[in-house]
Order: sequence, then C-alpha cells, then structure tokens
Amino acid sequence: MRREWTAMVLVGAVLATGCVSNKKYQDALAEADNVKMELEKTRQQKSAMDQQVRALKELNVKFSNEAQAARDELQRIEHGRDAERGTIDGRTKELEDKVKALSAQNKNVRQEYQDVKRHNDTLKSLVARYQKELKDRSHAGAPAQTATLTPSQAPSGTATVSPTAAPAAVSAAMNINKVSASDMILFLGLKQDEADRIVSNRPYRVKGELVAKNVVPKETFDLIKDRISVTP
Repeated sequence: MRREWTAMVLVGAVLATGCVSNKKYQDALAEADNVKMELEKTRQQKSAMDQQVRALKELNVKFSNEAQAARDELQRIEHGRDAERGTIDGRTKELEDKVKALSAQNKNVRQEYQDVKRHNDTLKSLVARYQKELKDRSHAGAPAQTATLTPSQAPSGTATVSPTAAPAAVSAAMNINKVSASDMILFLGLKQDEADRIVSNRPYRVKGELVAKNVVPKETFDLIKDRISVTP
C-alpha cells in the first residue's frame, strides 16, 4: 500500500512539475504495476481465506449436528439401560420368589419322605415280629392262615409284603376291637384311612356294624369278614 502511495506521489509530482525524467516515470509505472500485482495477490489470499472460513463454518455445523446426534443416542441408550435394569430387577424378584416357593416345597417333600420312611420302618418291624411269631408257632405245630398284602392295597410310600418275601398270617380271626391299625393294614390289606376309621369307631358288637356305620365299603367288608371277629 505504501508503494502505491509512492507511485501516486511521483505521478502527482510529474504532473505538477512537468519536468520528471523518463526513467523516473518508467520506474513509477513499474512500481505501480507491482502494487497492482500485490493487491491482486492480496485479494486472492482474502478470497481463499473466505473460502476456508466458509468451509470451517460448514464443518462446525456438521460437527454440531453429529454432537447432537451423539447426545440423542446417549440419551436413548441411558433410557434403554434404565428400562432393562427395571426388567432385570423385576425378573430377579420373580426368580427369588420362585426359589423361596421351591424351597418350601422341597422342605415339605423332605418331611413327607421322613414320615413315609418312619411308617415303612414300622411296617418292616411288624413284618419281622410276625415272621418270628409265625416261625415260633410253626415249630409249636399251630395252624396258620396266610394273608397277602397286595400293592394296590398297601398304603402309598410303604413297603409291599409279598407271599414269598414275608408271609403274613394269623392263627385265628383278627379281633378288630383290639388290634392296632398297623396290624389291620398289614394282615387284612386295608388302607390307612380304613384302618383308622375302624379304630376310631370301636367298639363293635357284630361285624356287620362296619358297613352299618359306614366305616368301610361293603366290597371291603366282603373281603375281610371271614378273617375278623368282634369277640371280647
């Protein structure tokens, strides 16, 4: 810019004095051309910088949009994570409740198993006792009648006595006013509830009261009537 002013001053001096040499005039023109070239170069640089500024602005807008998209995606992920966490917590609570219920069922099953095992042990001891009595009676020459406890008649979860494994017999008719429920289950083949009802409705004056009092069904009575008695 200073050179342009210098050229203009020289031109002005030439015009004012009218006595500038041709060399100085040529130098002034050359200087003016240089100034014009530098001015054009400066304009080009300014244009390039303007283009760079516009490009930077576009990049800024692009990065802003991408940043907003990233924030939206992060918010969506956080919302999904919270929803999934709630679902997991609910499922965990459901499984915990199920585990508690299964634990309670398992405890009940173990208790039932222990009860059945004790009942089975009781039956085994009864079988052993009556086997010994039968053996003693057979040695003494006493007559014996056999009674088979079939699988369908045996109480659920108890040992089944077969004729070959443990022959159950009595030397005479079984007095239902005196024998225990376990003996009736073992030797008469009664079910647990039937034997318990017979015991709870004692005493009986005649055998037919078992049917008259609805203690056992007539079909069951017909099966056992010849093997029981009510004698005092």
